[in-house]
Amino acid sequence: MLNDEICKLREELNTSIISGADYEITYRISVELDQLIAEYYRVELEIQNGKIKREKNRLAQI
Repeated sequence: MLNDEICKLREELNTSIISGADYEITYRISVELDQLIAEYYRVELEIQNGKIKREKNRLAQI
């Protein structure tokens, strides 16, 4: 789920840039994407450090 959201926002950002959308729109999408990527890495680090047990499709549940 988190990976899907990241991919979707990445596509939105690319479209926004290519189409020359208003700066505020592009900036908002960029900030949202950064937050999702940070969340992804936070979860991955917690999994690696044993704070979260890796479950099948764990990231899809977030």
